[in-house]
Amino acid sequence: MSEYVDHLREVFEPFGPIQARRMFGGYGIYHDGLMFALVSDDPLYLKADEDCRGHFDAAGLPAFEYPKNGRLVRMSYYQAPEEMLEDPEQAALWARRSYEAALRARKR
Repeated sequence: MSEYVDHLREVFEPFGPIQARRMFGGYGIYHDGLMFALVSDDPLYLKADEDCRGHFDAAGLPAFEYPKNGRLVRMSYYQAPEEMLEDPEQAALWARRSYEAALRARKR
């Protein structure tokens, strides 16, 4: 997993520095102390809200879900597009959208 996180540091370099913190068998991905992404079983998920969810829906990207007490809990994180991981400009664009969603969520 640490190789994947190291790769994410390279991918998000145009966006800015990121930090990874272990959580629940995966990692929270932070920028300036604010979590904007998570890694769970390899896929990368990005924070989404009403303002940016349409980009994820248009790309057909699923939300992060996990089982709890016999039901699925859906979080406000959506799977990142695969092509983003190979295109630093796209990675910076998606990261900015997700970071801004995290900022908006913090203000509530």
